Amino acid sequence: MGCTGERSVIRVQGFTLIELIMVIILMGVLSALGIGLFARSPTFSPMLAVQQLSSATLLAQQAALAGNPSNRVVIRQLADELQFEAAGESFTLEREGASLSYRANGGPFATIPATGLTVSFNGLGRIAAPVARENIDFRITGVSQYDLCLSSLGAVYQGTCQ
Repeated sequence: MGCTGERSVIRVQGFTLIELIMVIILMGVLSALGIGLFARSPTFSPMLAVQQLSSATLLAQQAALAGNPSNRVVIRQLADELQFEAAGESFTLEREGASLSYRANGGPFATIPATGLTVSFNGLGRIAAPVARENIDFRITGVSQYDLCLSSLGAVYQGTCQ
């Protein structure tokens, strides 16, 4: 065996310890920033409140159409939550600074009190109270504003009543 003068080059592939430590530090910083962003975002969703209000209203209306005596929805705005009662069921949603108000017959908006606002329906599914056969607008304000209309005929749709 002779020596030909050629050398074998052995290539070592991988990361250095410094590169691995830098990646771990970068991942830690990014995850800390991400957690901070999620921790500051409010969990209250005005759209969820609109859906809860709409569901409770439709549940009470269906009970009225079926001749059930639980033909009303009671909406309460407590210190830290919104509460909806319909057909013997109660739903709550944390407010986180949001506010729920209503107006009947196109008047000015009034805040829903902690004692509650009762909306009842007659046997035809139409609004019987607080004002019979009148539209009711609901407004949820907070980070953003959402309007919901409960028409005198009992139809629920997003936006203000026309």
